[in-house]
Amino acid sequence: MISKNSNFLYFFIFCLLFSNFSKAIEPDVFVQSTVNRASEILSKEISKKEKMIELQELAKDTVDIKGIGLYTLGKYRKEISDEQKKKYAKLFENYFLKSFSSRLSEYSNPKINVISKEKKNDKYTIVSSILIATKDRPEVKIEWRIYTKNPEKPLIRDLIIEGLSLARTQKEEFASIIKSNDNNIEALFDSLEKFVKE
Repeated sequence: MISKNSNFLYFFIFCLLFSNFSKAIEPDVFVQSTVNRASEILSKEISKKEKMIELQELAKDTVDIKGIGLYTLGKYRKEISDEQKKKYAKLFENYFLKSFSSRLSEYSNPKINVISKEKKNDKYTIVSSILIATKDRPEVKIEWRIYTKNPEKPLIRDLIIEGLSLARTQKEEFASIIKSNDNNIEALFDSLEKFVKE
């Protein structure tokens, strides 16, 4: 069963998303713009359903859903058929969009300040930021893994919150589901489909 409270979902609370960049943009600027855009959406006087729709459209443009999906499938992506890969890609996208948009639409504006960036290679930059403390929560260190193969369209691949990779956490959860069902990939598909339909 897919956990509604998975740490992976926490990732997407902050992955809201700034699109339509027409030229190369630095990853740290992208992240700060992402946070600002999230605040605008969350402060709108519209229904939860309307917020979810807007968040999902933004996510399709700015998060590397396909890349995250392949990563979280782990070694099993090499063991399944092309038809199963297509099925999984669609199921994961629907799971992803529902999980983060429904959760995020209930949050008040997160206050995040970007503090530095570190270019790992031509494809990846790590952007460090701080989730500002409030009376209800402590300060949280967040590192954004930004995919920059196309510098005109950076994409979010992962968040590392206080040292914990949330994409890796989801990968481990998916692997656990599969292993506990005799390595049957269809068990994961069933869990994703059930979550989406709930």
